[in-house]
Amino acid sequence: MMTQSWISREDQLPDDHQRVLAFIPGNKVFLPGKELEFEIREVLVLHFCANHFAGNPEKAKKHGIHFWAGEGSSNRYFNEVTHWMPMPSRLTLESTLD
Repeated sequence: MMTQSWISREDQLPDDHQRVLAFIPGNKVFLPGKELEFEIREVLVLHFCANHFAGNPEKAKKHGIHFWAGEGSSNRYFNEVTHWMPMPSRLTLESTLD
C-alpha cells in the first residue's frame, strides 16, 4: 500500500491552482445554529493560489504573497497552512478500505 506524507510549505509548494489537503493547526469551525460552539477541523480541501497578492504589497507583507482558496467559505491566508499533501487518488482511497 502506498501512503503519502505531509509536505511542509517551507519545503515545497503545490502547483498553482492545485487542489490539496491542507493542515491548519487548531482550526476552529463554528457550528451553525450553535452559539459559539465549534469543532476543531485541522484538515481542509484547498486550492493553492501562487502569487495571489502580488499586486497588493501590503497584504503580501502581512499574510504572504500566496493564498489558499477554499471550497465554500474556507479561504485561508498562506501562513495559516503549515503542511499540505496532494489529494489521494480513488485507487489509494479504495486500497485503504480493503
